[in-house]
Amino acid sequence: RVAAAPQRLVWLFSMNDRKKRKPGFSTLSVHAGELRQKLGDALTDPIISSATYSFADTQAVIDYIEQKQTREEYGRYGNRGERVVEAKLAALDCGEDAVLFSSGMAAIVVLLMTRLNSGDEVVFFDECYHRSREFCSDHLSRFGVVTHQVSACDYAAMEDAITPSTRMLVSESPTNPHLSIVDLSNFAAIGKKHGVETLIDATLATPFNVQPLGHGVDYVLHSATKYLGGHNDLLAGVIVGSREKLEAVRYLRGIMGPVISPHSTYLLQRGLKTFDLRMRRHNENGLAVARFLEGHERVEKVLYPGLPSHQYYDIAQDTMEGYGGLLTFLVKDADWRQTADIVDAVQIPRIAPSLGGVESLIEQPLVISYFECTPEEREAYGIPDNMIRLSCGIEDSQDLIDDLRQALEK
Repeated sequence: RVAAAPQRLVWLFSMNDRKKRKPGFSTLSVHAGELRQKLGDALTDPIISSATYSFADTQAVIDYIEQKQTREEYGRYGNRGERVVEAKLAALDCGEDAVLFSSGMAAIVVLLMTRLNSGDEVVFFDECYHRSREFCSDHLSRFGVVTHQVSACDYAAMEDAITPSTRMLVSESPTNPHLSIVDLSNFAAIGKKHGVETLIDATLATPFNVQPLGHGVDYVLHSATKYLGGHNDLLAGVIVGSREKLEAVRYLRGIMGPVISPHSTYLLQRGLKTFDLRMRRHNENGLAVARFLEGHERVEKVLYPGLPSHQYYDIAQDTMEGYGGLLTFLVKDADWRQTADIVDAVQIPRIAPSLGGVESLIEQPLVISYFECTPEEREAYGIPDNMIRLSCGIEDSQDLIDDLRQALEK
């Protein structure tokens, strides 16, 4: 099902024919999108740091234009290494094509700018990354695009918000930081019923745990900065979907210019080689730590879709392979400063935004993302003073548990 640069997957499909099955996820993570024999006979793809690309003569330029040849022309329109990683990511998400960007925010901005015009409307589930919300409510509005927010996973409210001007339905799944799980088939069906395109930001799930395109969703967004890159050393974003739908997205990216750098492309490809292995550990650590926290007397509530106590546990069981390394918990009878004391007391997780890397990260959403908001605004966004968000890395789960225990009991 990966049509992007099909010659790069010939050997995989040949193997598929012999074994009568699709290559496994880890095999795709390592090999999908890559040539069997590479430039200079190297095992790894090279970093091509070129702002522009030359042609042998004028006729070569004409052939490139008329025959729509697959090659590079100018750095803002693409890079050879970029095409390899795009094919790999399309394979992992079971999409026809993927378009890489310099960040996850660049990806959603270009997609929405491609698909929306003045007078159009977009409907969001309200549990979302605050910058995505800000772009739509504060910036798209300047161009005449109207944004409606409805309660997360309230499908009746989402459908009621659809008008003849609605062009896009948007949600995360799982949501950040509340870890709500969207019924993807229901979400996609609402869009198809009304002729409205659908977008799922699956950054927290990754293609390892959920594949929204298989449920009928039109576009999948990932901040590749997170689990896909996996090492907290790059910025990248990607949109995955059908080649037809992404053609205009790729074209506008070439105009606006938010392309991923050649070096970040290399780091992303390298990170994806161990993606399967890392996600297994993230899933294991997330579940183990969530179970520990739920049983601790100082913890009021744990938000993690792998726990039976989670509101959307049943949907998560039906739609997800695992539940990721991110969890959110509330400290019992604590104000924001007492909550901060716990964050400060941990020894293994670093205090930082982001998630999905090999190092565990911890943060207090009130401080990191909502400190300048009023108490009323934080309440509306569901960000209480005693909330902590923890991104479990790939350390030993018992070490993370022991560290959290000492911090909670200080």
